[in-house]
Amino acid sequence: MLPEGFFSTTNLPTYVRVEGAWKLPREPRMDSAIVLDPDGVPRVLEGRYVRALQPVAVGLAEDGSAGIYVHAAGFWGEAEAGPEGEFKFMSSEVSREKPTDYQAMARVLVEERARGGHVVWVVGPAVLHSRGRDTLAWFIEQGYVSVLFGGNAVAVHDVESAIMGTTLGMNGRGVPVEGGHAFHMRAINRVRAAGGIRQAVASGVVTRGIMHALVTQEVPFILAGSIRDDGPLPDTITDVLACQEAMKQHTRRATAVIMIATALHSIATGNMLPSYVYDENSGEVRPITTICVDSSEFVVSKLKDRGTHQAFGVITNAQDFLHVLRAYVEAESSEAA
Repeated sequence: MLPEGFFSTTNLPTYVRVEGAWKLPREPRMDSAIVLDPDGVPRVLEGRYVRALQPVAVGLAEDGSAGIYVHAAGFWGEAEAGPEGEFKFMSSEVSREKPTDYQAMARVLVEERARGGHVVWVVGPAVLHSRGRDTLAWFIEQGYVSVLFGGNAVAVHDVESAIMGTTLGMNGRGVPVEGGHAFHMRAINRVRAAGGIRQAVASGVVTRGIMHALVTQEVPFILAGSIRDDGPLPDTITDVLACQEAMKQHTRRATAVIMIATALHSIATGNMLPSYVYDENSGEVRPITTICVDSSEFVVSKLKDRGTHQAFGVITNAQDFLHVLRAYVEAESSEAA
């Protein structure tokens, strides 16, 4: 139980005054509390983990008057702040008519790979249906993916394509094949018989695709379970809190995030994601590049309205985005070489 009047965090740079010094808390995220670690450094912690006698920051003011300062306009200027600098929670202006700077996005990926950044990709099954599978596998193989978040369906449809040559029972031309309605279940059964996705790759059951690329390149993946899942695959984490903890190990380290065609997983990731990266060695604070791709403005607007205000929306289909981004990344990496 948190004390009445505890400070509820945002994902923005938040400084806490401790013994006369302003300090950034460890592990920042929204909708949590701030506790003080034994070494005198504040930490952002979900309420369920706060224990009795742990010092908890209290106060509602965000202007520094009560020892807590939220740097709401630090990256985006006063226009992004509400009254008296308060973070404006519902401030989304998204349009498919906005220009998309693929070159800038490609530069981010190339730079993050060069400096050993942690790039989180969050994808939905539409990536498979839109024929973006091979292109996403290319990004994994080229070292532009540090971790992949998705649901059970992403892996199921990918291994179905690898094993059966279909996605949701449809061939490469989008035509249903005979008995195709059961192909994803047969693919799940093959993976379960192998013992899991990694074992299926090692034994030659799965020889291509996104999951194959992740396993062979030793890139971690986290598959979040859902009440509607078929199977699910042995690798899918069905305990929601256990899955959140696994995802947090990566959102804490994230230096860039790309979300493609998944409202639920994008918003879930955004809720765990700080809006900035803090380099303890240099003291630099910089925004996390967060790109949300969807065919509908609604998804990007909803993500921003839930607090991931730094997200840049790209309104297009998954296949087009991945193919165009790959072309720019190849050009950018050639110039950087």
